[in-house]
Amino acid sequence: MAEAAPGRIYIVDDDESVRDSLKFLLRLYGFEVDLYASCQDFAAAFDGTPGCLLLDQHMPEMTGVDFVERHGGRLGGLPILMMSANLEAETRERALRAGVVAFLEKPVDTTRLVDELSRLAAPASRP
Repeated sequence: MAEAAPGRIYIVDDDESVRDSLKFLLRLYGFEVDLYASCQDFAAAFDGTPGCLLLDQHMPEMTGVDFVERHGGRLGGLPILMMSANLEAETRERALRAGVVAFLEKPVDTTRLVDELSRLAAPASRP
């Protein structure tokens, strides 16, 4: 399957082992991966490069949905895929209103993860 690289994935999760595991997996599929331990770290580093944000909901300083509500407008249309082991209906509704495009339950189904990210992070020039 000879296609262009699938795109850049920004992973924001406070759990280092989750970040490292996802990075290893996604690089096997040709994604470029940037890792961040917090929403604040990601916000400080994001330079507008297209891709997809893979965002954990439950983090100590700022939840994923709080981040999207406060900073989503500065992400330039970056698709956001939220992950959580327990996402209440109200939080899911808030996330959708704020711009989250898809949700994954933790532990993450790797096939679904790769499929969603391939779809969301594809470069605009890709057929």
